Amino acid sequence: MAKLTKTQQKEYDRLTEEQNRLAEEQEKVQKSIAALKSTTYGYARVSTKGQAKEGNSLESQKESLRAAGARKIYSDAFTGTTTDRPQLELLLNKLRPGDKFVVTKLDRMARSVQQGIDLIESLIKKGVTVHILNIGILDDTPTGRLIRNILLSIAEFERDMILQRTREGKEIARTKPGFREGRPEKFTKEQRELAFSLLNEGYSYRQVALMTGISRATIARIKRDYVDSSVG
Repeated sequence: MAKLTKTQQKEYDRLTEEQNRLAEEQEKVQKSIAALKSTTYGYARVSTKGQAKEGNSLESQKESLRAAGARKIYSDAFTGTTTDRPQLELLLNKLRPGDKFVVTKLDRMARSVQQGIDLIESLIKKGVTVHILNIGILDDTPTGRLIRNILLSIAEFERDMILQRTREGKEIARTKPGFREGRPEKFTKEQRELAFSLLNEGYSYRQVALMTGISRATIARIKRDYVDSSVG
């Protein structure tokens, strides 16, 4: 290739710079078009009546979501179970690549850090940007990945702390008189003795259940335990 003259080199540099500028402008236009097609969705949730009085009410969440640009907001409240979040499920099915999912806090969209991370990862893979207002924007960028790694570390720390507290609690419990492995008894020793004595007095299982509030199945187990202990 022949060496360019100074004039030709100058013109070549100008054309290259112009080409780069046009490419940047085209990218901005494409992003603007994608933004027009995309939708920012918000999600709010309260799971207990107490949360409505602790600054986490649906209305306060919705106000924050609107301020963050949410055009459509889905919300769940007092669903009756610990897992039902029908409006969140509807929203997750509606989200499309390019959309943005906005929530005030991580615990509004998930009940644990790990559950939140799993949901965030699935949304980002789908091409959805996640904006947690008290954390930041999570997307497939170095900053977004850094925040997710921090959340993963927190989740791992939470799990380790729960396991440690569980182990420590068991060790302390084992040192106390009357320790028994497994679930604690629902009824006191006095209640169990009363149920057994009523059976011995000739009352039926149904009658004892009505008088004590203990189920017939539990009464049968109480009787079996007393019989086994007397035989032993």
